[in-house]
Amino acid sequence: MPLSEPVSAPVSTPHSAPLAQPHTTPYAIADGIGGGTATAPEITAVLAAANRIILGKEIPIRLALACLLARGHLLIEDLPGVGKTTLAHTLARLLGLDFQRVQFTSDMLPADILGTSIFDREKSSFRFLPGPVFTQVVLADEINRATPKTQSALLEAMEEGQVTVEGETRPLPEPFFVIATQNPSHQIGTFPLPESQLDRFLLRLSLGYPDSRAERALLESGDRRSHLAALQPCLSPADLPRLQAQAAAVHAAPALLDYVQALVEATRRSAAFRHGLSPRAALALLAVARAWAYLAGRPQVLPEDIQAVWPWVVSHRLPLAQGGSQARPEDALALLHDVPLP
Repeated sequence: MPLSEPVSAPVSTPHSAPLAQPHTTPYAIADGIGGGTATAPEITAVLAAANRIILGKEIPIRLALACLLARGHLLIEDLPGVGKTTLAHTLARLLGLDFQRVQFTSDMLPADILGTSIFDREKSSFRFLPGPVFTQVVLADEINRATPKTQSALLEAMEEGQVTVEGETRPLPEPFFVIATQNPSHQIGTFPLPESQLDRFLLRLSLGYPDSRAERALLESGDRRSHLAALQPCLSPADLPRLQAQAAAVHAAPALLDYVQALVEATRRSAAFRHGLSPRAALALLAVARAWAYLAGRPQVLPEDIQAVWPWVVSHRLPLAQGGSQARPEDALALLHDVPLP
């Protein structure tokens, strides 16, 4: 099943009390507190253009952009045909980044991603032929259709921004992002991503089915992918580091850091999970919350920003104690009710 179905009704989250409704869904949390005007006009333009291509998915688009502003990699899990690949294409074009798509299959080898050396007859020597990973945005399409050995070829690239091929380490272009899509694990012909690789993804999102209004607009206007070729970049690659630095500079007060620590500690005490969140996950949570606040035009992180991004940052990092699968966003959301706001 998809991770979660987006909902249209916003939910107000008061600053002085924990979340009120136990049944609140993750996208409703983000919708209720994600408003505001982006600090940079370029970001406003990116969001507006993306929403014209991906209809009715404003919150997932904001979360995906927050992930890239926080210098992270994005995993999109959902059923085929709901717009995962189109979202990745759209973001790459609007950000003005070089883009390569890799269709993962069960017979793919690591060299198909990283590259390999070939013999040059004219020079009587080997030369390295770079693989598709040598770009700024890699779309790893249906990543869980490849074997774990092939999936792991991306580990060093995602963590270090470099790859080691045939004993030689080669740097990757900057900025470097992986946007991976995967089908739900119950589908035939899929291999679950190992925990070590899941942890490299800053966010895991689900798009879900469109609401009736967005689906009707899609039926009337046709496949939105036909509009991708006409998209013009809203910023250049040189602009992105500046925007990332601005997002990282959003202030987080000591009381906010206490709240992050309390949430992380709650996962470690919970009997629902095989283990709790690591320090790296805590850093990831804070980085995405800063980017989310930046998208809303705020100079500091609020507890509500932490709540908005919490399910999408942590759920794939929390293995359930029963069944062995990763937590759903709803499982992570339940912990917010147990930790008081600062």
